Amino acid sequence: MTDNNNPQASQQPPTPNPDLKSLDKLVGTWKVSGPDIDGQVRFEWMEGGFFLMQHFDFIQSGHQVKGIEVIGHEQPFGGEPSLDIKSRIFDNMGNTFEYTYEVDDQTLTIWGGEKGSPAYYKGKWSEDGSINSGAWVYPGGGGYDSTMTRVK
Repeated sequence: MTDNNNPQASQQPPTPNPDLKSLDKLVGTWKVSGPDIDGQVRFEWMEGGFFLMQHFDFIQSGHQVKGIEVIGHEQPFGGEPSLDIKSRIFDNMGNTFEYTYEVDDQTLTIWGGEKGSPAYYKGKWSEDGSINSGAWVYPGGGGYDSTMTRVK
């Protein structure tokens, strides 16, 4: 039964931005390794398909770091969705970090903050998409190499 007095009753439900499909490549469980990092990440879609969730558990530079990341288009209350794919991380050390994602068939780029930031990760995909190898680069030097290998 349709409620003609309720304008929302006839509205189509929102659909996710098609560019989020680029994140499908990340869905699954991955082993993360490198000289300064060892652990696992798991990516899964939140119901509705608007956000990809990452759960991570690392030993990084001798510290255990666990947390979650929510990846998708930001849409502030009453506003329009962001043009870029954004994320926010919350970890067991009390940190909150914001990133901008770019994923294609060749590379995964994660910018610290906005696109073009001097802090970023850039990694190349293996031909079959089961490995991503690259490095985090930090302003003023520093960073670390990291390889992500699909396990599931």
